[in-house]
Formats: sequence, C-alpha cells, structure tokens
Amino acid sequence: MKNVLVTGGAGYIGSHTCKLLHSQGYNPIVLDNLVYGHQEFVKWGEFYKGDQSDSKLIKKILEKHQISDIIHFSAYAYVGESVNDPIKYFENNTVGTLNLVKTAIESGVKNIVFSSTCATYGIPSEVPIKEDLLQTPINPYGQSKLMIEQMLKWISAAEDINYVALRYFNASGASLDLDIGERHEPETHLIPLAIEATLQGKPFYIFGDDYNTADGTCIRDFIHVMDLADAHIKALEYLEREKKSNVFNLGTGNGYSVKEIIQKIEEISGKRCEAVIKDRRPGDPDALVSSPQKAFDLLNWSPKYSDIDTVISSALNWHKKEAQA
Repeated sequence: MKNVLVTGGAGYIGSHTCKLLHSQGYNPIVLDNLVYGHQEFVKWGEFYKGDQSDSKLIKKILEKHQISDIIHFSAYAYVGESVNDPIKYFENNTVGTLNLVKTAIESGVKNIVFSSTCATYGIPSEVPIKEDLLQTPINPYGQSKLMIEQMLKWISAAEDINYVALRYFNASGASLDLDIGERHEPETHLIPLAIEATLQGKPFYIFGDDYNTADGTCIRDFIHVMDLADAHIKALEYLEREKKSNVFNLGTGNGYSVKEIIQKIEEISGKRCEAVIKDRRPGDPDALVSSPQKAFDLLNWSPKYSDIDTVISSALNWHKKEAQA
C-alpha cells in the first residue's frame, strides 16, 4: 500500500480525495492545521495536526512513512479575505508551499500534485478556457496560486521533482454515501448558499442580472468533488507514468447560470427559492467555463458525477443531513 501525504486533507476536496485514495489501495497521510479543515472528516489514514510551514514536522512525516508523492491542498481560499489581507494569503499559500516543496526535495519526494484554480485566469478573454490562455489574476488569492505554479515550473526544471497543477473550476456536491460533504465557515459558494436559503425559507441574493448571458446571471462550470478527487489520483498516475510536469483544467465544459442553478434546486427539493437581485460584485466575470479536453486526453479522466442533477441532489442530501445533526 503506497503512502501519499495529503496536505489540507481535512478540508472539502482534500477529505474526498483521501476517501477515494483509500478505496483505490493508497494510504493517505493527512497534514492539516484545522484552520478551515474538520478533524471529523479525517477517516482514512493517519492524521497529523500541523502546518506546511513546519519543516521539522513535514520531514518527520515524509521519512517515517517513506513518502514519494504529495497531494497539496493546503491553502486559504476566500477571495474577499485575500483582498483585505493579502499578506495572509501570500504567506500561507505561496511561502508555505515553497517551504513544503523545499522540504519535500530534501526528503526525496518525486511527485507533487498541486491544487490550483481557475482564479489564475482572472477575467478570461475567451470561453471555454484552455490551459494556454493568458493568466491574469484579479485578486491575491488567484495571484498566490499562480505564483506557486510559476515556482513549481522553475523548481522542477532545476531539481529532481515533477508536478501536476490542477486548475479546477467550481467544486460542488458531496460524497454519494454522505460520509463527508461541503462545510465552510463562512460559506461563500453558490450551491450550498442557495440550498441553505431554500431549505430555511430565507432570501437568496443574486449579485447582478445584467451580465452578457442568456438570462443575465453569471455562468459557471460545476464539477463534482468526487470527480475532482479522481483527477488527483489520475494526476499521480500520470506523474508515475510520464515522469514529467504538466498543468490541466478540471471542469465539465458545460456552464450553468445562477438562475439555472436555483431552478434546479427548486425542482429537486420541491421548495421555492426566494431570489433577490442585488448589485453586481466587482470582478465577477460573465462566464467561467473550462475546456477539459487536455485532462480527458492525457490524464484518461472524465467526470462521472458532474451532471447537474447529481451535483445538486448530493449537495442537497448532505445539507439536509447537516441540518439534522
């Protein structure tokens, strides 16, 4: 059984990846400082509470478990917070990752799968977005992730280590058996916010209905969290097979507007969502839709659970369970 260090493995996407790693014969070793993660989501493999800036702890984990592969999720990921406190984001995301990579190289790690983001593209000049599109982030969060990608590019050229950067779009849904799901404090994502408003009979705010889209609301590409987890394992397999670095978008290639998501939640839940139109938020692009063809071709990956009905129903069932807890 191969040991894999999963930084941020107590978080939303990290915990789902650990679940799938375990089911496929890997042994996930989780490092998480629990600032945003949840220890009860660590159900597969050994857990270490700690930070990616702690070189001694990382070195101890890597050597004790003879780890040659890291899946790196540890990051702060609130766009608004990054604008208000950019130092926090560059220090944790960028400098913290540099420390992790430096320690990994010293300990003989060969492969890193890095959790990047479509926020590195900023406001895209074309849609669907391909990997070679110019990356022009419009907030410190996206910039911190782009800086990591650039660091990894230069470091892998000079050192005996390879990486895959996965730029994913809108992570959504929950494990189908409802073992784990999406729990953010505070919550900022569209689907859980709309579900919560619908279930509680509260207003749901749509920020702008005058975008250049069919119904005037923003369009996004929603990818089920278990499909994201699968892509991370496929990326590990790619690194073992090809022994070279690469970057991939992770999405479906299909976009849904805010109003379409609300309609689908109403349809599946059987409840009405009271939508209230508010002013636009600064920096929201009309549409963010991935071109995932490269991942299809080179990672042998394709989404299995990312049809919008499965995304919404799994999220809805998870939030119902959370409400009853």
